[in-house]
Amino acid sequence: MVNDLHCRYPAITVSSARAKRNPDAAVNDTAASAGPGPRTWVLTGHKAGDNTQVLALAKALGWAFEVKQLRYRWYELATNRLLGATLAGIDTTLSTPLQPPWPELVITAGRRNEPVARWLRKQSGGGARLVHIGRPWAALEHFDLIVTTPQYFLPERANVLHNQLPLHAVTGERLASVASQWRDRFADLPRPWVAVLLGGDSGPFVFTAAKGERLGQLADAMAHDTGGSLLVTDSARTPQVFFDAFYNQISVPAHLYRWGMRPQDNPYLAYLALADRLVVTGESMSMLAEAAATHSPLYIFDPGDASGSGATELRPWWLQRHNFRYRPLTHRLAMRLGPARMRRDVGNIQRALVASGRAVWLGQSFPRGAEFVPPRDLERASARVRALFESG
Repeated sequence: MVNDLHCRYPAITVSSARAKRNPDAAVNDTAASAGPGPRTWVLTGHKAGDNTQVLALAKALGWAFEVKQLRYRWYELATNRLLGATLAGIDTTLSTPLQPPWPELVITAGRRNEPVARWLRKQSGGGARLVHIGRPWAALEHFDLIVTTPQYFLPERANVLHNQLPLHAVTGERLASVASQWRDRFADLPRPWVAVLLGGDSGPFVFTAAKGERLGQLADAMAHDTGGSLLVTDSARTPQVFFDAFYNQISVPAHLYRWGMRPQDNPYLAYLALADRLVVTGESMSMLAEAAATHSPLYIFDPGDASGSGATELRPWWLQRHNFRYRPLTHRLAMRLGPARMRRDVGNIQRALVASGRAVWLGQSFPRGAEFVPPRDLERASARVRALFESG
């Protein structure tokens, strides 16, 4: 199914009713490893990015583990903040049962799962080790290990591991396997293949038509100038207006996948495995991390209100109407008024990737002959978790 984008896309315009990402999709592959180890529970929830990270760490440990899928009550924020270690914020009738024998290790991520992890430690008599991925809302001393990344402003502590990028399950072996399955499907497309991975609205980033048009122009020019083609996928968060504006700028041959098409045909991993260049919208920490795990040049599209090189703002944010929405406003208020440890700036990851030479801003030239060594964040994290038990 490889044809020119302009021929294919009209046939799937009905995907305006695209299926949203199923939060259970990331936890379907939960077969436990066969190796011995401490009794391990992995807490998953409604955020695919969090689920990906906790499952990646659990599998990297090589120990058998159980997945506990949690469903939340609408008032969970209040109970979690007021009660601490509690199950009051989850719907126990819809969540996986939590019953003895209690775990010796709990791996979790996200605000909503923290109180459950702390409750489990109490049930275990205080013996369960708690590993949290990201940034906890509770005090840092409640956790044996916190695996964090640059977008959070966590201090240097003995129980805090500062990684470069979020954890993920994209490995060289997995990419090689996918590449062999998909390579022939793209054979009719001219090379180089430029993969474009589209995210969507997140925190301070609002995906407008103007930004979609700019990304489309830059991606199309990259493929056109090299005689290549595009491999394009959007996500559940991609606004229709952004995608339409992007799509209208494409003139080169392309392979297209949109959310709502058959999930078994999702070429996301194949794009990562086979693309000669990768273009990623910079609001998605997960996509940036997965793209950085490949050996292909990585170009970051800045989805903020900037000029396209990630450098200069066009106008102050308060003069741009699209910023007066709930999420961008609350993010800016939190960054301005909240304590340093509760702030989040994805730009830290973007800038670190560029500063390290692993990526450039879309529109800039990539250094010739650059070699890319994927970070070993998952190995570092799994080693620190094992050390919790080796030290007794």
